[in-house]
Amino acid sequence: MRVALVSPYALSVFGGVQEQTLAMSRELARRGHEVLIVAPDGHDHATYDTPATVERFGRLWSLPANGSRAPLTLSPLATRRAWFAVERFKPNVVHFHEPFAPLIGWGVLRTHRAAAVGTFHRSGAGPALRLTKPLLRALARDIDVAVAVSEPAARTVQAACGIDPEVLFNGFETERFVATARERTDEVLLMTVGRLEDRKGTAHAIRAVRAHNAKGARQWRLVVIGDGPQRAMLEALAAHDDMIVFFGAASDDVKRQWYRRASAVVAPALRGESFGLVLLEAMASETLVVASDITGYREAAGGHATLFQPGDDLSLERAVEDALSSETPASIGAAREYAQRWSMASLMDSYEPLYAKARERFESGK
Repeated sequence: MRVALVSPYALSVFGGVQEQTLAMSRELARRGHEVLIVAPDGHDHATYDTPATVERFGRLWSLPANGSRAPLTLSPLATRRAWFAVERFKPNVVHFHEPFAPLIGWGVLRTHRAAAVGTFHRSGAGPALRLTKPLLRALARDIDVAVAVSEPAARTVQAACGIDPEVLFNGFETERFVATARERTDEVLLMTVGRLEDRKGTAHAIRAVRAHNAKGARQWRLVVIGDGPQRAMLEALAAHDDMIVFFGAASDDVKRQWYRRASAVVAPALRGESFGLVLLEAMASETLVVASDITGYREAAGGHATLFQPGDDLSLERAVEDALSSETPASIGAAREYAQRWSMASLMDSYEPLYAKARERFESGK
């Protein structure tokens, strides 16, 4: 089978949708399928860890979206070039991630020359969805099979255009997260992973760590993995504290190495997380998880993380203390076993029948 994966977000910028696209491409190729990835950013000439053919088009823009910033293109020419690339590939299935996000895949979706599967990641309404309902309903008509990564994401797309998607999950390649040797030391090393923006709540992790260390107890070091518009503000908040390290953006390989070094991964997001993949990645890495008690994280945690009140520095600090004091080999093993349920192999076992269903609907004209 020939599968085209369309990401509206540039692979050159770290993000969950981009990671899903690349991981899916590797698993599909492992199963013997031919894969094309289409994404924005015509200036990106990097080589990515995938056997898929990667085509990138258009000037990259960073636009506000759902409390974050989306790295996408608004170029109609890029949309047309993406359409030509997909046409040349002659796919049996085109799999769109965030089909409603402009603009790279719209031409491919509207011409509907192959079976179309759409996966919706976004959780939470906003003015962009409310104001574009007619357009979204038009685009929705060309999706043969719709999937959402979580119940909140499903409710969001249902409200936006009436689609009733099947709910699966975000998958990841669990075996990659124990490929690196464990590198723990006696130091308590905490880490956060994600874009440095308000909704990710990194400021609360910094304040909680500094408050704990000021008490003279066993010191915690916090490593902040990621970059974004709040970096300068967060560095100022850290006030040159040697126990707060800003690593910046990291490759997947480097991120996995940090997971294996960390005593605990702290996920302090305040809102807007449709699914807590970072929690499962940490569990798969045999690392403790401390996370804010928001819907996407609570559902992903499955009782294997220590939760705290979102935006509450003291609650976060106490949750880290509780997690560190209650860690056992059995609890770490149970969390890793739980994370295996979200393997990319299991996810593609669910998607392949949906690809077949989409082809049947497309070929029957329904």
